[in-house]
Amino acid sequence: MDCLFCKIGQKFIPAEIIYEQEHAVAFLDIHPLAVGHTVVIPKLHAETILDLPDVSINPVFQAVKRTTALLYEKLHPDGFTIGINHGRASGQAVEHLHIHIIPRFRNDGGGSIHTIVNHPSDEPVQQTALRLRGDA
Repeated sequence: MDCLFCKIGQKFIPAEIIYEQEHAVAFLDIHPLAVGHTVVIPKLHAETILDLPDVSINPVFQAVKRTTALLYEKLHPDGFTIGINHGRASGQAVEHLHIHIIPRFRNDGGGSIHTIVNHPSDEPVQQTALRLRGDA
């Protein structure tokens, strides 16, 4: 087992765990972008969301919801940015599915999720929809 997050989930490596249930664990990011920046992982190893069995999706996202509620109650942020870096091209640094919950505060200098990438397609959205539905 070489996976850092599996080792955290199995408590072989210490972490600041703030929420845990049978299928998922939430811990503070060691390089926080904001106070309370938390990472939620499934205890079952899955590199991306596509690798996580369907039966495990709901418990992991219940953990995301409960952790977000905890952060809201205790830190009183003005909002949250919640996201997944899926694959190396998106910035995924640990090859274990993890969902970032970043508390946001007015004037914190951060942008919306729409500021992450700006590489629009030349293809009209209708054509993309046709390709995705298998009509093209």
